[in-house]
Amino acid sequence: MPVVAGLLALDLAVAGGLVLLRTAVPAAVADPGPGVPLTAALGALRAGAPPTVTTPRVRVPALEVDAPVIGLATRDGVLDVPRTASDVGLWSAGPVPGDPGAAVLVGHVDLDGVPGVFARLGDLRPGTRIVVRRPDGRDATFLVDRVQQHAKTAFPTDEVYAPTERPSLRLVTCGGAFDRRTGHYRDNVVAFAVLA
Repeated sequence: MPVVAGLLALDLAVAGGLVLLRTAVPAAVADPGPGVPLTAALGALRAGAPPTVTTPRVRVPALEVDAPVIGLATRDGVLDVPRTASDVGLWSAGPVPGDPGAAVLVGHVDLDGVPGVFARLGDLRPGTRIVVRRPDGRDATFLVDRVQQHAKTAFPTDEVYAPTERPSLRLVTCGGAFDRRTGHYRDNVVAFAVLA
């Protein structure tokens, strides 16, 4: 069951203009789905939006990652997950990487016994370079600021999804112990990065 701890009111910048939308954002939400973090608030602003190819690729040379990126919608307040171990998903309700705000990319640590694109996300160190190809064909280069691991029952929803003035990037996957009873990992690994 999702665990919600506290509420935070946020303004959300949308589509190049400032649209003031007041919404309650859970400070922590557990992951009831297939092992990828979620937000039951900001993502719900565009719930049901069809997945689209928003950003062609993401490269993390230190992890030997060069992967396609697909748009992910939310359903019932839960962020969808990529269908394959090799795809990365972009939270479609968020900004395009390189635009002001926190763009959120999610990928599997593994899927059906196949190592996932973010299997080594926890190995990233501050200063590691991440390059995202934008829809306009330009590259946005980010530098990792920090990497954190949180129990899914204490996922830092507000810190991951909250709007930021500076272009930011969050990469998220599963981590920690695998719970055979639920079939999901108990933690999430989050890499925070800022535009170089």
